[in-house]
Amino acid sequence: QVRLVESGGGLVQPGVSLRLSCAASGRTFRRYGMGWFRQAPGKEREFVAAFSRSGSSTTYADSVKGRFTISRDNVKNTVYLQMNNLKPEDTAVYYCAASSLWLSMTQDSYHYWGQGTQVTVSS
Repeated sequence: QVRLVESGGGLVQPGVSLRLSCAASGRTFRRYGMGWFRQAPGKEREFVAAFSRSGSSTTYADSVKGRFTISRDNVKNTVYLQMNNLKPEDTAVYYCAASSLWLSMTQDSYHYWGQGTQVTVSS
C-alpha cells in the first residue's frame, strides 16, 4: 500500500512558476507509475502528467506540454510537478496518484490517491 501526500499549492499570478510535491510512504515506491491529475471547479478530473516506474518515460496532457515537468526521486520517495508560465485555466485541485501499470494516463489504473492541493492562478 502507498500513502500519498501533496504539498506546494497556493495562489499565484499568471505567468509565474510553482512546484508541487508528492511524498509517498512505503518501500515499494519505485514499483509504481506515478501521475498527476487535476480537477477544476465544475469539471471532471483530468490527466496532467505521468512518470513511468522505471523513470525513463513521461507523458503529458497537451494543455500543459512544454510548461509542466514531472519528475521523481526514488531515494526521497517523492514526485514533483514543476509548473511554469501558469495560466488561469490551470486553476484546480491537483492530485498525485500511483498506478501498478508502468505508465498510464487513465484514472482507473491508479489505485492510490493523495488528498489534493489547491492551485489558484489569478491576477
